[in-house]
Amino acid sequence: MIRNVVVLSGNSHPKFVDSVCNYLGIPPASRVLEKFSSGETRCEIRDSIRGKDVYIIQSFGVGTNRNATNNNNNNNNNNNTDGSSTSATAETGHVTVNDYFIELCIMISACKTGSARRVTAVLPFFPYSRQPDLPYTSTGAPLVSRNHDAVTMTVREGQGSVSYTFESVPPTPAAHIPRTAGLANGMSKLANGLSSSSSSSITRGSDIRDMAKVMVTGPASDAGSKSLGEKQPQQQKANDKFTTHDFENPAMAMAFQQKVGFKPMMAQAGSLIADLLTCAGADRIVTCDLHESTYQGFFDIPVDNLIARPLLKRYIQHHIENYKEAVIVSPDAGGAKRAAAIADSLGLQFALIHKERRRPSKTHTNYPAMMLVGNVANRICILVDDLADTANTITRAAKLLKREGAVQVVALITHGVFSGDAIQRINASALDRVVVTNTVAQDRHLEAFGAARAGGTKELPDKNKNDVDPRVVCGKLEVLDIAPFFAEAIRRIVFGESISMLVRDGD
Repeated sequence: MIRNVVVLSGNSHPKFVDSVCNYLGIPPASRVLEKFSSGETRCEIRDSIRGKDVYIIQSFGVGTNRNATNNNNNNNNNNNTDGSSTSATAETGHVTVNDYFIELCIMISACKTGSARRVTAVLPFFPYSRQPDLPYTSTGAPLVSRNHDAVTMTVREGQGSVSYTFESVPPTPAAHIPRTAGLANGMSKLANGLSSSSSSSITRGSDIRDMAKVMVTGPASDAGSKSLGEKQPQQQKANDKFTTHDFENPAMAMAFQQKVGFKPMMAQAGSLIADLLTCAGADRIVTCDLHESTYQGFFDIPVDNLIARPLLKRYIQHHIENYKEAVIVSPDAGGAKRAAAIADSLGLQFALIHKERRRPSKTHTNYPAMMLVGNVANRICILVDDLADTANTITRAAKLLKREGAVQVVALITHGVFSGDAIQRINASALDRVVVTNTVAQDRHLEAFGAARAGGTKELPDKNKNDVDPRVVCGKLEVLDIAPFFAEAIRRIVFGESISMLVRDGD
């Protein structure tokens, strides 16, 4: 029994909080966390927190408000078992990452106002952790529509046409190359004029006046096109939404091209999120497998970045047949260090998939080349990555590994976000198994995999081996419970014990 410790739950992942509290032997604190009809968040802490250590647990998976679901299915009265309450968001019950983040900041502020001795924000999956990544040059990850499994578009290029699928890469717009549908609002004339003018020297006088004329009226070849003031056909559906890691929609290609004479400013959301949490009153941050470890440098408060490697290692040792003959594979160069650490600790072979990095100065008509470095023939391949959002990277990697002779491909992922059509993509892919932790709520994902595979969801606790974590299996998806890992980290923080020893002991 831990004294003078209060654990508060956000609305994003209540089951995770219950598991942590069961391990610590304390009940979650009672609170009211709901929304007014205007959409504003209301927070009320019903238990005393004066002079206590408060741990606020909030994850950041996108989904539906659990209370809205309960209202539709069970017709309950919005009251949780711990005395807290929630309410649906804007009629539909859809909750975004931003909603969860505002809830977290308001809860932190409420605890500081209530004279809490210390407030620790426990974020199993940290929000906006990929924002420092830059398009093309850093991630090489594309923007894809959430509403389509394969985005197909035809772009006219002179006499022929090019058809794009979800594996294609749009041609990079440049001078004398036709613009894509991303500039169908009349601004293509301005961009074409700037591109053509930049290739020749521009002097004062008539040349500048000619350039201005081109910017307003368009080049001579566009004389028959519509003027800037006229409406152009809408090329992109209004309800299409795009994720940050799929540039494969050609209609979005122009959104990431630097315009002539202008340096685009990209918001540094990482430092902003750190400042907001600190200003709200957080005294410490606990998270797991940050996408970029350098993210900790944005904070001026302690940040404990837990590593899920011990949990993934135990899974490999107990649930991968003949794992000594398996190969650990990193799906990209960015995760090579993470995958190599597991391979070295288990004494396994390591392989790397190298993805061609796209440069704006080049035009690509084929999908990015993926090259395998290592031998995987007649072996089980274990893909290790920190995050699966659209699942485009791991599905393409699995296809390459099977082509190179792998007998089985298993993906071990720390954070399974699975946004958009990721589940359909995984079910149709060469992946044999996808293993994730429950840092993000997986209830909806398990239901979706269960609908695709008749067999239902089943609990698989291994009672004969105490060092093996319980699993939930449904179709290709397996979920590992990482809540005891976070609970032990909280216990060590309370008693001033080493967090690094927790990871070292797991190794």
